[in-house]
Order: sequence, then structure tokens, then C-alpha cells
Amino acid sequence: MGKYLIKRMLGIVFGLILVITITFVLLHAMPGGPFSREKALPEPIQAAIEEKYHLNDSIVVQYFYYMKDFLKLKLGPSYRKIGFSVNELIHSGFPNSAKVGMVTLLYIVLIGFPLGVFSSFKHNRWQDRLIMAVTTLGVTIPSFILGILIIYIFGSRLHWIPTHGLKTWKHYIGPVITIGSFSLAYVSRLIRSNMLEILQEDYIKAARARGLTEHRILFKHALTNTLIPTMAYLTPTIATILTGSFIAENIFSIPGMGSMFVESVGNRDYTVVIGATAIYALILFLMLFIADLVYSLIDPRIKLQNELRGEG
Repeated sequence: MGKYLIKRMLGIVFGLILVITITFVLLHAMPGGPFSREKALPEPIQAAIEEKYHLNDSIVVQYFYYMKDFLKLKLGPSYRKIGFSVNELIHSGFPNSAKVGMVTLLYIVLIGFPLGVFSSFKHNRWQDRLIMAVTTLGVTIPSFILGILIIYIFGSRLHWIPTHGLKTWKHYIGPVITIGSFSLAYVSRLIRSNMLEILQEDYIKAARARGLTEHRILFKHALTNTLIPTMAYLTPTIATILTGSFIAENIFSIPGMGSMFVESVGNRDYTVVIGATAIYALILFLMLFIADLVYSLIDPRIKLQNELRGEG
């Protein structure tokens, strides 16, 4: 187990460095720069700024300076938000995105899972058809359209929910539904299809023949095996919603990671883009690692020892 954990941690570090390197190269390959403007700065000022941030050095030298600071957990200064470091911007934006993301995850799991299970047990009945119709809408309506409709109908017209910020629990309703509705609908349909397939397996029929209750068959056998493909979908989804949705954050005026990332891309604020990308990659790698551990707990046939055979 110790060797496996060390191997995975090294893999995360290597993957993170690779993501940063690719992002760094792609950003510097783009035309223009963080201080390129329609009205050019005076040449002495432009030269002084580029020297201050090492932008007049070669890309290799710039990469060396960046990685030297990154290894100290310093993500550098923002080129466009003068006086702010990337660490400070992430520290102010990430909690907002994470709070919305956690509530969104609860929304997906607490509603999506029961809907999928219930739909599978009401297969081809009116309840199943109704759930499938609603979830079809959920996976087809773009999130930006859904967000605009929520603001117009429930915010501007009915005045049921606030339309910007995160001051009270009501402020979470709009962005959570906007971000999570697609995943909720997809998870419901995924669980339903997997449940229908698993309930037709021979071992389920054998369990029924042995007199096991439907409740035990559902939670002991069918639902357990359904969790693995569902986790495979939710793992990257969790990383995405925790680091912010630029659509929802812009529509509902939430100062989070998503809106910050989009703004920094438009401004060519290299350090902020790389920092936000690194945070997303780190959370994604950690979620994949946690998912592997969860798989081994859900299904006894999946053992970490299988990963260790290559080490022997």
C-alpha cells in the first residue's frame, strides 16, 4: 500500500507539472501578450514592464523563473490586476466556487440517484416516462439558456430568488440549478440504464430465487454495481463544479474561479490562467485517486494489489 500511495503521489506531481508546462507553452505561443493593448505603451515603459516580469527573456528562462516560484507554492503576480498575486486572487475566488460546487454536488446526488433508481423500478410506466421526459430536457437545454430563464422568470418576473451574489441560501438556488441540472439528468439516466441492465443479470435472478427481499437485492447487489460507472462520470464532474462554472458565475455575478479564469484568458494574464488551470488539474488528479480507492471498497473484485503487480 505504501508503494502504491507513493507511486500515485508522484504521478500527481508529474501530471501537474506536465499540465503547467503545456499551458505555459500554449499561452506564450499565442499572439500578443499581457501588456499588448490597442494603444501601445511608450517604448521605455513597455521595456521596463517586460524586464520586471522577465517577459523580455526567452521562454525557457521565463519557464525556469515560474517553476522556481511554483515549487515554493507561489503562483506569481497578476499581470493585469496590479498589486494582487495569483495566490490572493485564488484565495478570494475559490471559496465562492467551492461553496456553490458543494451544494451543486448535493443537488446532483440527492435528487439524481433516487430518480434513477425509482425510474428503473417503474420501467415503462408513466412515472418512468415522466422522469425520462424531464431528464431529456435537462440534458438538452444549454446551461446558459437555463440560467437566463431562471433569472428572467423566477428573479425578474416572480421575484422569488435573488439574481446576483451569494449572500443568503436563496442566492444559491439559481446557480446550483444552472450548473447541476445537466449532470443530475445525466446521472439519473445513467443509473436507470445500468439498473435495468443489472436487474436482468443471472445473479440477480438467483438472488430472487433464494428468497432475498427486493430491498436487499436493490442496495446489496444492484445499486452497488451501478455506483462504479456513476463514479466514473462524477469524478471529473466534481473537479469541474468545485473550480467554478464561468457561465453560471457570469450570469449570476459570482466572483469565483470560473469568471476569473475567463477574464484572465481575455486579458492574457498568463499567471492567473496557469494558476487556475493548476488548481483544476490538482483537484481532478486527487478526485481520480479517491475514486480508485472508492472502487476498491464498492467492488471487492477491484483490489489495489492489481496495481502493485507491476511493481514486483
